[in-house]
Amino acid sequence: MLKKIKGGEAMQPRPDFLSVVRGFVGGLFGISVLLAVTYWAGVPSIMAPFGATCVLLFALPKAPLAQPRSVIGGHFVSALIGLLAINLFGDGMLTVALAVGISIALMQLLRVVHAPAGANPILIIMSGITDYSFLLTPVLIGSVLLVIVALIVNNIGTGSRWPSYWIGHSLNIFNKNTKLQQD
Repeated sequence: MLKKIKGGEAMQPRPDFLSVVRGFVGGLFGISVLLAVTYWAGVPSIMAPFGATCVLLFALPKAPLAQPRSVIGGHFVSALIGLLAINLFGDGMLTVALAVGISIALMQLLRVVHAPAGANPILIIMSGITDYSFLLTPVLIGSVLLVIVALIVNNIGTGSRWPSYWIGHSLNIFNKNTKLQQD
């Protein structure tokens, strides 16, 4: 048992300077856009889990959890579960735990796993949010805006390309055609 928990793999390498700058700029602009929309348009566009979303989008943009499908879908699915849970079962401790577990399982089944979205049911239930409009603002608007900022920031530079996929490799027409042309 102790052998399993001691680790043993190499630590990930230190990021290069451009990656650190991209993380800083992405986080700065991503959250600034959400705050600006919230302030100027009067539309709630920010919630705490979006800070963690920025870490994935701008520090680990190639990770499966940082792809648009996972960011938008994961936040939407887990927020929906949180809202259903509080509206059906109230705000008890078991409701919170059950909503997080269901959110994780559903994100896995739908292939939209996004770690920061696991906090959505906790946020919703512990804050007493019961209005389904929360799915539109801040969840959907905020996650889409962060993906738009990531499209800009993560594609600056000649060697940059993001996202790795939108819907999935098997449904990506461009990858399919490219493979056919290579044969």
